[in-house]
Amino acid sequence: MMSEAMECARIAEVLGDYLDGTLPGDQAKLLEWHLEGCRPCIAFVNTYKGTIAAANRLREDELPPELKKRLLAFLKQQTQPR
Repeated sequence: MMSEAMECARIAEVLGDYLDGTLPGDQAKLLEWHLEGCRPCIAFVNTYKGTIAAANRLREDELPPELKKRLLAFLKQQTQPR
């Protein structure tokens, strides 16, 4: 058994680093150990991975010029003090 436990809240904080391979090895091992016995965190990880996969499949399209103009005008209006 690991000497330290990684809590569920900590999983959410470090998951991005874990998935991109930048989480230090000792922390990665703790995360993996935690995932072996925590069904809610396994579900969270699967949802996180699914969200990343879905976002990667999105196409980047240019906004039509008129829509871009209207959107920028709306955002400027929202940021002005009232």
